[in-house]
Amino acid sequence: MTVTDTSPPDDLAVRAYRPDDAAATLEIFIRAILQGAASAYSLDQRQAWLGEAPRAPQWNHDRMNTRTFVAERGGVVVGFADVNTDGYVDRLFVHPAATRQGVGGALLRQVHRVAESEGLSRLTTHASEVARPVFEKAGFSVVHAESVSRGAVHLSRYFMERTLPDARS
Repeated sequence: MTVTDTSPPDDLAVRAYRPDDAAATLEIFIRAILQGAASAYSLDQRQAWLGEAPRAPQWNHDRMNTRTFVAERGGVVVGFADVNTDGYVDRLFVHPAATRQGVGGALLRQVHRVAESEGLSRLTTHASEVARPVFEKAGFSVVHAESVSRGAVHLSRYFMERTLPDARS
């Protein structure tokens, strides 16, 4: 996939994941970790984070069994987010060529709308060094920093949350 369009966020469309999004979202996941996170993590850390790249059938199965939203511009998928029924944002990844263009924010706004409509009291996530500013801009706060191990490699990340207004009142 080639993502070169630098159109403003108004050109973004956020929609529900479809099975034919598997290849594009898997590519974004891999590129975002290996390329997009290069500013904050060493190559060893990025390879440990990625681990063995998932295969498309399992990847699609996993996306279909959670709420996944994709952002597209001009019919090209440029990012995606997963959120479970408890409000945990498990994944937020943007193609490296589409960063700093409002894609992550647009996806988090969709996650927020869904969480509010379901009456959830908060959203949570474990954010990487790279994703932390995107989540902060979307109203999340750091609860605590932590270090996780992938084999002998340590990665820093942040447990973050966003309290939601009580939709039932």
